[in-house]
Amino acid sequence: MPKLTKKQADLLREPFIAFVATVMPDGSPQVTPVWVDTDGENVLFNTARGRVKDLNLKRDPRIAISVVDPAAPDERALAVRGVAEMTEEGAKEHIDRLAKKYGGYDEYPWLEPGEQRVTVKIRAKSIINPG
Repeated sequence: MPKLTKKQADLLREPFIAFVATVMPDGSPQVTPVWVDTDGENVLFNTARGRVKDLNLKRDPRIAISVVDPAAPDERALAVRGVAEMTEEGAKEHIDRLAKKYGGYDEYPWLEPGEQRVTVKIRAKSIINPG
């Protein structure tokens, strides 16, 4: 499986919104804007249990995500297709880091009582615009 290059990982470390696509039960695509992150080799994002992304990925882990630097869209863009791996371990801390990156918040301010966060790691099968 391909891994991200340093340039690709650097793009994901910036506060650009990404768009993630999952597969609905009827086979149609479902696209959602998300805050995005990386572990240096894989794309990461965060969601909550019970949301459409979570339900779709539990049923069918195929996923695609894209992110573009609006200041240089022809030079700094990334599209990844692969398989999602989800974990609850460390997910609350992960959403807090994303909230800091994207909004300057020390903690994710929209956490609902009882909400269980999930970190999604995308194991790439293909990376387009490898940089």
